[in-house]
Amino acid sequence: MKIAILDDYQDAVRKLDCFNLLADHEVKVFNNTVRGLGQLASRLSEVEALVLIRERTRISSQLLDKLPRLRMISQTGKVGGHIELDACTERGIAVLEGSGSPIAPAELTWALIMAAQRRIPQYVANLKQGAWQQSGLKTSALPPNFGLGQVLRGQTLGIWGYGKIGQLLAGYGKAFGMKVMMWGRENSQATARADGVDVAESREALFEQSDVLSLHLRLNDETRGIVTAADLMRMKPTALFVNTSRAELLEENALLNALHHNRPGMVAIDVYESEPILQGYSLLRMENVICTPHIGYVERESYELYFSAAFKNILAFDAGDTSSVANPEALVGGRRR
Repeated sequence: MKIAILDDYQDAVRKLDCFNLLADHEVKVFNNTVRGLGQLASRLSEVEALVLIRERTRISSQLLDKLPRLRMISQTGKVGGHIELDACTERGIAVLEGSGSPIAPAELTWALIMAAQRRIPQYVANLKQGAWQQSGLKTSALPPNFGLGQVLRGQTLGIWGYGKIGQLLAGYGKAFGMKVMMWGRENSQATARADGVDVAESREALFEQSDVLSLHLRLNDETRGIVTAADLMRMKPTALFVNTSRAELLEENALLNALHHNRPGMVAIDVYESEPILQGYSLLRMENVICTPHIGYVERESYELYFSAAFKNILAFDAGDTSSVANPEALVGGRRR
């Protein structure tokens, strides 16, 4: 079987133990992303099985029409909006859904919180330039001594969204002596209360009272653009806003507009509207913003877990096992079958 793996930026997949699962197949790994439909179609024209690394490449109906040999798409982790599932179903292309773990993204979120609150990236960057104990955060628009940083103990951690990652983050916050509160759906609020986590009085209160606010919502039609500039400008001038979930959860330009009003005072993000981002990206130029290149799930154990499931799903489907198929209708009504 001809198999393609897209967007392996670090050329890591071939070095995973689980890559041996595909030893009997013809596998091509691409290490860069191409944005042009024609270029992508040319890469994949002979492919029967396609492995996607999270949401790095969008699979559209226009692309699928140019891939006549494609039989299956194996997703690392859960299937998301980057795949036009109905279009796959109409064309008889099975989409195989994988599994993952919340641990790596939760730990990355916490690492960003600690790094941002102690101004570690700023101190490191300035030390490399010969500046001793200089964070660089001295502009008059920021609160006095903002560049010194601050501890987490006694601060309020706000979490919007209380799924697996949000729950882990709440535990980290408690372990560090923070007051933890959340906002979300009624069932999430009930779960939080059972865990001893406070529920904010309102969405507005979550933004107003949090010293650190972390976003952990699923992206769908209801949540797209749910965080507005007005929400962010309710935050304290000393507060930190963290987004390791999806950039599209924020209203377009909301973060940039809020930062121009100096609320919140610090931002840490791992996700962007278009990835990879380009040099000159506006938030990269801001001294009170920490940007990481979407590495929430990028670590060795997570990769073994994600890709092992994705590869096993391909082999199982090829052998007639359809248990991982997210669109079973494709198996009976699709045009290619």
